[in-house]
Amino acid sequence: MDSVEDTKGNNGDLGELRVSNLRLCWVSKKNRRTNICIGHNCITSVNVRAATSRIKGSTQSLYVLTKYHNQRFEFIFTATASESATESLFASMQGVFRAYDSSRLYRDLKLRGALIVDRELRLLPLEQTYSRVNGVWNLSAEQGNLGTFFISNVRVVWYANLAENFNVSIPYLQIRSVKVRDSKFGQALVIETSPASGGYILGFKVDPKETLDYVFKEISSLWQVYAANPVFGVEYRPDASGLAGSASGIMPSEQDVEIVEPADRGDALAQYYADGAGGKGADRDPVYCAELGLAVEGLKEGLTVEQLWSVL
Repeated sequence: MDSVEDTKGNNGDLGELRVSNLRLCWVSKKNRRTNICIGHNCITSVNVRAATSRIKGSTQSLYVLTKYHNQRFEFIFTATASESATESLFASMQGVFRAYDSSRLYRDLKLRGALIVDRELRLLPLEQTYSRVNGVWNLSAEQGNLGTFFISNVRVVWYANLAENFNVSIPYLQIRSVKVRDSKFGQALVIETSPASGGYILGFKVDPKETLDYVFKEISSLWQVYAANPVFGVEYRPDASGLAGSASGIMPSEQDVEIVEPADRGDALAQYYADGAGGKGADRDPVYCAELGLAVEGLKEGLTVEQLWSVL
């Protein structure tokens, strides 16, 4: 979508807004190095509220609330073309965010979820099951729990035969390594997950040895195939109204991007802190600023007025 204003951080500055299956990107027309990239995983809510734009004045804008490293940020985008463009922006962004939020099983490790119905795996829309392996012991407990493996194109699922709600779904996206190791129960399949998913080390006992080798090779192969062509599960098809106004569908393209981080760029996110939460918290006591010759609210520790001006 063209002619979109970053109302909170760069009020009066128009840019281009792109919404993909994984992120939201705004790039200034004046300087392409002035840009914002927000992963959908950081977004907590999307809604439309009143805002004040230098270009449109009082208008309805898209508010995107995010959370990252225990800090909350607020981004406001205004479509300056027309009211229908604002509606299109909101419909597209909300639709993509809902599609992302409802497909987390493709990407997030899940413990004790509603994964099994009548001893069968509840398949995701883009999922295909390749193998079902019975008699797999989960070695998380001292005595182990007997269960069943499902191996698909996007994840590995294990559930206990005596309790279907005792289960684990491990997407290939979160797997760090797959190995066969010795344990006190004999040789076991060990799956280590990424730090982002908790850094779990999950052990499974598979008998006989031939079945263990087969399961290890199949999971390793499917993991490599997934790494080459990942399935994120985000499906969104905008209708005619979703592409109204100045919004348009674009073909996927390879991006040649170089991220440049100046040595002392200040806190570039300072303008986007959500009031009353995360980064700012309560108002700080006023202090005299010799550089400005004014009393100003005290700055965060390690932040200077010069750094804040450099953000602009």
